[in-house]
Amino acid sequence: MFGLGPMELLIVAGVVLLLFGSRLPKVMRSLGEGIVEFKRGVQGIEETSSTPRDPGRSDVR
Repeated sequence: MFGLGPMELLIVAGVVLLLFGSRLPKVMRSLGEGIVEFKRGVQGIEETSSTPRDPGRSDVR
């Protein structure tokens, strides 16, 4: 991955943890909530698109 070995990745992860350690739990929590909300939205779209429409009923006014 980008020519970085495991030791370099550990060093980068350590630096990121030192810089953003205090804000990291809040960022991860909001990221998780965003993913859950996205999945709910996708599931809602799938449910509405899978329900058959009544061919005799016209929604056009």
